[in-house]
Amino acid sequence: MCGIVGVLGSHEVSPILVEALKRLEYRGYDSAGIATVNDGHLDRRRAVGKLINLSDELVHNPLPGKSGIGHTRWATHGAPTVSNAHPHQAGRVAVVHNGIIENFKELRTELAAHGITFVTQTDTETVALLCEYHMRDGTSAAEAARKTVAQLDGAFALAFLFDGEEDLIVAARKGSPLAIGHGDGEMFVGSDAIALAPMTDRITYLDEGDFAVLTRQSLTIWDARGNLANREMRQITLENTRINKDGHKHFMAKEIAEQPVAVDKALRAYLDDTGTITLPDGLDFSGVERLTLVACGTAYYACMVAKYWFETIARLPVEVDVASEFRYREPPVAPGTLAMFVSQSGETADTLAALKYMQDKADVIAALVNVPESTIARESDVVLPIHAGPEISVASTKAFTCQLTVLLMLALKAAQVRGLPLPEGMPEDLRALPGLIHQSLASEAQIARAARDLATARDIIFLGRGQLYPLALEGALKLKELSYIHAEGYASGELKHGPIALIDESVPVIVMAPRDALFEKTISNMQEVMARGGRVVLVTDADGARTASEGTAEVIIMPQVPDALAPILYAVPAQQIAYFTAIAKGTDVDQPRNLAKSVTVE
Repeated sequence: MCGIVGVLGSHEVSPILVEALKRLEYRGYDSAGIATVNDGHLDRRRAVGKLINLSDELVHNPLPGKSGIGHTRWATHGAPTVSNAHPHQAGRVAVVHNGIIENFKELRTELAAHGITFVTQTDTETVALLCEYHMRDGTSAAEAARKTVAQLDGAFALAFLFDGEEDLIVAARKGSPLAIGHGDGEMFVGSDAIALAPMTDRITYLDEGDFAVLTRQSLTIWDARGNLANREMRQITLENTRINKDGHKHFMAKEIAEQPVAVDKALRAYLDDTGTITLPDGLDFSGVERLTLVACGTAYYACMVAKYWFETIARLPVEVDVASEFRYREPPVAPGTLAMFVSQSGETADTLAALKYMQDKADVIAALVNVPESTIARESDVVLPIHAGPEISVASTKAFTCQLTVLLMLALKAAQVRGLPLPEGMPEDLRALPGLIHQSLASEAQIARAARDLATARDIIFLGRGQLYPLALEGALKLKELSYIHAEGYASGELKHGPIALIDESVPVIVMAPRDALFEKTISNMQEVMARGGRVVLVTDADGARTASEGTAEVIIMPQVPDALAPILYAVPAQQIAYFTAIAKGTDVDQPRNLAKSVTVE
């Protein structure tokens, strides 16, 4: 959510800033801007909409300078307008900000008492005005920024640029991620390593509460207590920051196609050639009495699937919670609790807040993340990388299937440790999973045809039972994210307890039904839909199609798969249905309106 970049460089920074902001587009944004210092003079350019609009503005009104900051904004306070776009400038200070300043109204009142006026609706303008106010009495730029940050409540990542200071950027973080990049006689700031990858592979991640002063030759960091701090400089693998589409029309199409390879990497990280599952040190299920899984959005649905696995395979009680609700109800935590937090980015604000609530309550805190250097990972006792690689499209695809894959391996390991028999063929059958996913991709043309009909609907229902119920929820989420069609997922057995009132010939119903132990019950519910004129798209395997395809509008056939693997495999058609429906409607597949990839504010 929002993107920050800063450069103290040796070349003109405007094109460098814009290019870095392009690498942050995946976070979601509705306006963008940059500020530079040139011959001591601070100036900025901003535009609403896509970065091409900012590029056009820079063609007509160039912005020279070798020092600069840039920002892609996802609106929180104030509509997406040029005046509300970042950077915000007050006299000698320009600021870019990710997060929310919770006490900005109180600060506005204080500033207004000193005769200071406001021109925007944003909380961020308050930061710039406050810093400029502190500089009025001759306080240095860096010290004024420090005083300003000390007065802020909320979650934020900040970068300050100053008039007359061509060799200075000040950065601070509290609750939102921020990384420092090291160059040769250059220094960089970014929301994440992806933004900085073309410029450097040497990264220092700021810790919670850090305040940093950058020049081209130095980096000085103070921790939350005001003490000088040494933060590790890490060398990142540039291959893991590639964001090319590799010939695909959209990042989402590329990431759907990458799932066989991504899942294979996830498997190889935990499963060896003998079928042994090895977990990181510090994670031992022998003393675990209860598992708490906490996540948001798609990751929450992965946890819902995992609840079936842990309870049926490992007989381990599981509680699944939406992160934004979990900490506010302050749940009691029993001894022997393993708390696991699932997040693609590892920076999700609600999930991080829930983790902090559990730090002195659970026996072990585990992070299941795609970014091992993320804040959630660093705050946890044990880190479980999912090895999906960069995921740029806002709608999660390969991260979801990799989350499921790792969670299934954890459930199998928990069962082994607890002395329970595994499902027949497991864990060896896991090795076939990448190949099965590859086979499932072959249904693309058929799904694209069905999607053209789905695109005309105003409402769509997804049904599933057991392990496929969370897949119905995930399928509905994907569809409404991408196509803006109202979609809902239901447990098939709940259909007659209310949702069946929605069914008529105008409401397509997508039924996720592998030929498993609950197949007959799911098909019975499907028959209830067709009896009321509902158009059914059945997603099943060959055996299921032979017995239940009559009367359906479309049948999408998946490979035969062991029951435990079905949720992973059936994620693929759910993703493709959403993707091709969005294509048919002409919506923005990779950057749906109002959405952000990394939600770093509550």
